[in-house]
Amino acid sequence: GQFYYAMELVDGLTLQQVVESEGPVPEARAASILQQASLALAEAHARGLVHRDIKPANIMLCERAGVPDTVKVLDFGLVKALDDPKADSRLTQGDAVVGTPHYLAPEAISSPEDVGPPSDVYALGAIGFYLVTGRDVFPGDSVIEVCSKHLKDVPESPSAGRGNAIDPALEELILRGLAKDPGERPADGAALAAALADLDLGGWTLDDARAWWRELGERREVAIESRPTPTRLAVDVEGRT
Repeated sequence: GQFYYAMELVDGLTLQQVVESEGPVPEARAASILQQASLALAEAHARGLVHRDIKPANIMLCERAGVPDTVKVLDFGLVKALDDPKADSRLTQGDAVVGTPHYLAPEAISSPEDVGPPSDVYALGAIGFYLVTGRDVFPGDSVIEVCSKHLKDVPESPSAGRGNAIDPALEELILRGLAKDPGERPADGAALAAALADLDLGGWTLDDARAWWRELGERREVAIESRPTPTRLAVDVEGRT
């Protein structure tokens, strides 16, 4: 009679961990990650669900069926059911801002009741910027400052944020995802995934992914082996006077 539930063990790294430890990722890899995340959200959007908290810490890279760099979208704890507004009102007040400031769409700040699939697309645009530049699209010292920038400021180009030019088509798509007007973004996860599939970035291959994870493992082993051995002192308590 005891309640329990089973959860999948996802053994990997979040996008936040990858970027913080390794820096910006190659453009082809960023596009691959974004496309997989878009397809995951496409399934949610098709079921009338909006995630509302898409951010680097909620997207993990793991290995499934021998395929490394498989994307898992996590934490649907703030999900909104578009066809059941009463269910959402039981979780949050109608005027409450829900989500993580650095990845909030403008409408999530100004009119939370209007959040829809384009809001998740905006968050993926911000993640795309983060992946290729290694930093948030709108940094700030406070929640109010960051939210104000989402509402008013024009994001700089990923090329400027990175310090060198990236593929123009990928850059344009990231900036389109960051449009202030939801109608100017790809409509949902499926539309963004289709746009990403049309990019010609050379591809992030299976061999590339396997090599990256292998080299990461080797670096970690070296780091562990190079740690200083702790000093241990044996004290003869019984022999003390």
